[in-house]
Amino acid sequence: MSQSTLGGRLTGWPAFVRELDATLSVHSQYILSGNLYDTFLVQGDEAATLMPLHDLLWEALHASGFACLLVYDPVDGLRVFPDTDDEIGDAATAAARTLLGDLKDGKPSLETLAKHLTSVVRPSEPIRAAFVLDSASRIATGPSDLDPAERDFFRFCEKLSRTANPVYVEGVRPKPLYNPVLWLVERPGDLPPWLTAGNENIREITVPRPHLGDRQETARLLARAFGVADVSADPVATEACDAFAEQADGLTLQSMIEVTRLAREQNVELASLPDAVRTYKLGVLDNPWSRGHLRRRVLEGEKRVPERVLGQPEAVTKTLDILKRAVLGLSGAQATRSGSRPRGVLFFAGPTGTGKTELAKSITSLVFGDESAYLRFDMSEFSAEHAGDRLIGSPPGYVGHEAGGELTNAVREDPFRVILFDEIEKAHPRILDKFLQILEDGRLTDGRGNTVHFSESILIFTSNLGMYVDRELNITPGMPYEQIEQRLKGTISDHFTTVLNRPELLNRFGDNIVVFNFIGPEAADRIFDLQLANICRRVIDEHRLNLTLGSEVRETLRTWCTSELEKGGRGIGMALESTFVNPLARALFDRELRAGEDVAVTGIRREGSIVELDLQ
Repeated sequence: MSQSTLGGRLTGWPAFVRELDATLSVHSQYILSGNLYDTFLVQGDEAATLMPLHDLLWEALHASGFACLLVYDPVDGLRVFPDTDDEIGDAATAAARTLLGDLKDGKPSLETLAKHLTSVVRPSEPIRAAFVLDSASRIATGPSDLDPAERDFFRFCEKLSRTANPVYVEGVRPKPLYNPVLWLVERPGDLPPWLTAGNENIREITVPRPHLGDRQETARLLARAFGVADVSADPVATEACDAFAEQADGLTLQSMIEVTRLAREQNVELASLPDAVRTYKLGVLDNPWSRGHLRRRVLEGEKRVPERVLGQPEAVTKTLDILKRAVLGLSGAQATRSGSRPRGVLFFAGPTGTGKTELAKSITSLVFGDESAYLRFDMSEFSAEHAGDRLIGSPPGYVGHEAGGELTNAVREDPFRVILFDEIEKAHPRILDKFLQILEDGRLTDGRGNTVHFSESILIFTSNLGMYVDRELNITPGMPYEQIEQRLKGTISDHFTTVLNRPELLNRFGDNIVVFNFIGPEAADRIFDLQLANICRRVIDEHRLNLTLGSEVRETLRTWCTSELEKGGRGIGMALESTFVNPLARALFDRELRAGEDVAVTGIRREGSIVELDLQ
């Protein structure tokens, strides 16, 4: 660990250290929570340096005349900091012995620990020292489930915070300062709430994650590992460091150090650090988006997708345009920070049965070559607020917490996915808030505190909003596509802004709303032919029968099944099931079937709701 002193009182400390330093005269205890296990950037007079938390606290306190730092954690027990074999380390050990006496008790009991705290907070001699209770979240079984020894210890600490006296020591800071007790906890709620309630002697400080400026400066320091001593003199290195800092959004400075180590192990150059960041975040080396044949597959998709999604030329064209943007990595390119956002975001709107889900599957097959990369969530199952726990996992302390969430687990397992959120308007409004972070930052924290990244995923939302307004049809078959698009987008906008009061979510979708048209007569005929062929093929596969239909039978079925275009392709399938599959099953069930037999449907008639077939 670094023990370098940057000359007198340090300059350029992190804000939380400056806050602690400035309030040592008025607070006897501090609760530090948040990003405690990171490495921290300190800007010196001549150069910047990176320090772990204990080093940082020691440097700041030592600059104010503190002689030693006592550190306790439930695993390693008690130790003196700094423990270096030099003049400063020897002085720290001597000061600790003066305060505590014999230091052989490496793992003191809570009772002994309370005595040590008293010796530091109310010293018998004017010695400045601080006591760090590291991993304090692990001292007690739970903040509301204390055994008698734990309860007595925290009661004692509460009283000690109120009875502590400032210590006056001549030197660099000759004014009364408390010898503080520093609690390092994962969350403030890990300590008993009554410890801090109404107690102005205890100050709570949150240690934040590094901002962009810290990441940029850290990237410049880490560039030395690639042989770049002065980044400012190299425009290419400067651009690479800035890109590294931007891609590292959401990471700690320690993670940036690990990314650099990973890059060096894989012989990655400085300019290619964003790939190392992706590998670090996602835990995968292969990136389907970087495969050379992907552009060719998308170009081929301009012919293949319209053959699979019939009658939707406008929707298919716009979707493929957005997909091309994703392949080139240009999604959100207009933003200052876009690298962490999802690869693509689509909002499919329009009548039911028009191919929205089919187009999502087509995109999955096109990009990843496998429809198993397609993940679907029926948002009608998330109409209750608590149902959101299924997506990200239950909070700590609740049943199922250890299992994680369905969405976060799936993306962590395979971040290269098409994720379909079907009928998004049926989800509870509070659940919709979870998508804000995904769409803006490309990440989500699950119930276990793990961060999942969506930067390589395509998110597709589908909705039937706009079909009806005030219980009356808003759009009808035969209406011009431009009018359908205008009405649906208007209704969607009204729903998110006035009904849900979530205009910020609508803004995240932007112009990625893809409107589907009603199925036209020509497309309906093609869908009918395809579905009828599927039925005949199933009969052949299941029973080895050669099934044929007479032309009059086929046209009668076509008329019956394509008469209600507002129900879309799904309506054609349901009509075929009731008017052909059901009577066919009835007729075949009564026959003695022989493999290779020719079966011809020569006639069809309907009486009421009953359809009969004539077979030969």
